[in-house]
Amino acid sequence: MLDKICQLAREAGDAIMVVYDGQAPLNVSHKSDDSPVTAADIAAHQVIVQGLSALSPEIPVLSEEDPPGWQVRQHWQRYWLVDPLDGTKEFIKRNGEFTVNIALIEQGKPVLGVVYAPVLGVMYSAAEGKAWKEEGGNREQIQVREARPPLVVISRSHSDTELEDYLSQLGEHQTTAIGSSLKFCLVAEGKAQLYPRFGPTNIWDTGAGHAVAVAAGAHVHDWQGKDLDYAPRESFLNPGFRVSIF
Repeated sequence: MLDKICQLAREAGDAIMVVYDGQAPLNVSHKSDDSPVTAADIAAHQVIVQGLSALSPEIPVLSEEDPPGWQVRQHWQRYWLVDPLDGTKEFIKRNGEFTVNIALIEQGKPVLGVVYAPVLGVMYSAAEGKAWKEEGGNREQIQVREARPPLVVISRSHSDTELEDYLSQLGEHQTTAIGSSLKFCLVAEGKAQLYPRFGPTNIWDTGAGHAVAVAAGAHVHDWQGKDLDYAPRESFLNPGFRVSIF
């Protein structure tokens, strides 16, 4: 199943790149929360939903671009959680730091995850407690690593005073900024040791990266120390959280 989901993410990435490379119009519009959506988001959504429906018709799909209502999903025990294009702002800026995110949620936990960065040509994947990175045809298992001073990865497009206060009290550290769910993956592969998040995220922003990070040995907790939970609830918003090796 994991290989098939990786292939589906690649196909969605190909659909995104048609727009990214200028072969199709961008068509930027804005949702009710003022977040941008483009023709690439919609194209990737259609590829993934059609593919998942063919692969596993018995498992429902929750995609950012067409999330089912609460009455439909309130009793789901198992579902696909999809962000067809995570990092739309980075996509519009054309910096390559955007991803295709597909996760399988069982009993509130992400048990399989794929994060694909089409411009970078990098695929992160996880299932059954193991995580991998594939780049340039080479696939290797990844795991977290300690470093002193630790590298803290932060969002490129979202900053806030809570984060600044937290970093000022953290002690010796280095920081780097990157877009999308790649922040989870940098911790997973041992390049960073901490990703703190105070600003808003939705469950589709984090599900796949969460799966990869945990399979590589990281912890993904809210600020009260509880695991991020993906069991159905009316709101799609996550609490603040930290991804760390500690």
